[in-house]
Amino acid sequence: MTDVAIGLTGLGSLMALIALRVPIGVSLIGVSFIGLWSLMGSRVAWGALGVIPYQFTANWVLSSIPMFLFLGFISYHTQLTKGMFNAARIWLSAIPGGLAIAAIFGSAGFAAVSGSSIACSAAMGRIAIPEMMKHKYHPELATGTVAVAGTIGALIPPSIILILYGVIAQVSIAKLFLGGISAGILTTVGYIIVVLVRVKLNPELAPERDEKTSLSERILALKDTWPIFLIMIGIFGGLFGGIFTPTEAGAVGAFLACIVALISGELTLERFLKAARETTMTTASLLIIAIGASLLTRFLALSGAGDYLSSGIMSVASNPALLMLGIVLVYLLMGMFLEPIGAMLLTLPIILPVVDNSGWSLLWFGIVLTKLLEIGMITPPIGMNVFVIKSVVGDLVKTSAIFRGVMWFIVMDLAIVALLSAFPALVLFLPELLQ
Repeated sequence: MTDVAIGLTGLGSLMALIALRVPIGVSLIGVSFIGLWSLMGSRVAWGALGVIPYQFTANWVLSSIPMFLFLGFISYHTQLTKGMFNAARIWLSAIPGGLAIAAIFGSAGFAAVSGSSIACSAAMGRIAIPEMMKHKYHPELATGTVAVAGTIGALIPPSIILILYGVIAQVSIAKLFLGGISAGILTTVGYIIVVLVRVKLNPELAPERDEKTSLSERILALKDTWPIFLIMIGIFGGLFGGIFTPTEAGAVGAFLACIVALISGELTLERFLKAARETTMTTASLLIIAIGASLLTRFLALSGAGDYLSSGIMSVASNPALLMLGIVLVYLLMGMFLEPIGAMLLTLPIILPVVDNSGWSLLWFGIVLTKLLEIGMITPPIGMNVFVIKSVVGDLVKTSAIFRGVMWFIVMDLAIVALLSAFPALVLFLPELLQ
């Protein structure tokens, strides 16, 4: 069997293991190890297993991942984002679908102190959905809005997906963060448009509220938003002011979140330890998958299968538009069955050379890729954000109803992907300011 055939066989075995629900990290490491053994012998395989995990995890930038995760979990368990939703609710009370729009704004605010769309959906689901249900919003609109709004968490920095992508693709994390801001804002605006259009077409989805608020009440509501804005100013002010690096920003943000939660009286020892425990478990699972992806990259490089597949993709889809369409379809399909980080790390060894050879900006592609991966968080049958919302609402709303609620937003997501693909400057204009 030729080296390329061994590589392709390894990829086929990997897909089979994932289809059998073997954990993706275990599948990546196992297939890569056996593949390297078949190619180069046991000594090289054991050597790679000993060296590559250290080489990957010794990257200083990766230390920001547990810090940003801890920041998100502290914010979640101490409900630091509750004031953001309440302020948006009061300010938007006169707008049709105002509560749903408030949930989108609240999610965007939480996204600025978190890197996880799941945490974003869970936090806002517990705050916003009961409020919408109380005002007789249609369950599909209420749950669907919060499920999709959570995906903003992976676009607006800090973003765990963007950090991992930057490390693997060797792209500036700070520039990726800036690119994510414009894509996140565009997504937020798109979701608000969907709510407004749906409520305009069917006012029964969001009955008008008779709640009247004075200007003084609206201004007073803004005082509860100080925790989020303080953390945001601390992170982004220091990051883009050159005071500290993206790596250090995670630690600064986590420290600020603890101080703010302590001042507000929401931080208890139990909540602190719970956030620390969840951070440790999530970091470990992410790094295991990332180490497996690094081993797979080495295996594909040595076998020649990576170059073989990349050149094959380039020859079949020589037209840039067709190539982009193919990449979009691949990630949409993978998103139906795999969680985003696993799907990204599984495919980057093959996709990155294709993108690089096409002359596309790796920075721009990272943002588009993140957007595609987040669409997978709301698509059936395994839309993780949908099941997070299901766990929040329990038996009040069927899973099928939540999936129906997100479909309108998926159409908008695809339109945004098309817009970002057609006009890369939408992503690149902010990062270019750093040059």
